[in-house]
Amino acid sequence: MLSERLHAAINEQINAELWSAYLYLSMSMDAEAKGYKGVANWFYVQWLEEQDHARILANYLNSRDAKVELKPIAEVQTEWESVQDMFRHTLKHEKVVTGLINNLAAIAHEDRDFASSNMLVWFIDEQIEEEENARDMIFASEAVESDKYGMYQLDKELATRVYTQASPLASSAE
Repeated sequence: MLSERLHAAINEQINAELWSAYLYLSMSMDAEAKGYKGVANWFYVQWLEEQDHARILANYLNSRDAKVELKPIAEVQTEWESVQDMFRHTLKHEKVVTGLINNLAAIAHEDRDFASSNMLVWFIDEQIEEEENARDMIFASEAVESDKYGMYQLDKELATRVYTQASPLASSAE
């Protein structure tokens, strides 16, 4: 059985993941409005991934007989100065999410809740990947900062990114 503290924290994380999804959808819409269809696609895939993260946590609560409580989604920023600004914002945001996931892991550890600790390992690994991807995108966008053709090429490359369902969901879909 989940402690009340961990149950509440996982519910907060579900809502944080949905807010993250909303943020990335906003970035996708802003990028598309600025003519960066590939960047818009990159953020659209992020939007889908964040929804997966929320669903994994909701599935976990359901499996532990704990109620999922969705809250209203707070307003998000709707416009950024540049593609670089979007990716810098992404890295800053993902670092906050890493802190939230680490907090969940700490609570599970304090509770000696080994099932929750085990489930959270996937999220810890995912956050390492999320931060690395954001840093890579900052580096790539900085490399072509004043080169319109380079930005065009980067945008074309980002258009090829495809959504892959998160493994904890893919394995439970059957």
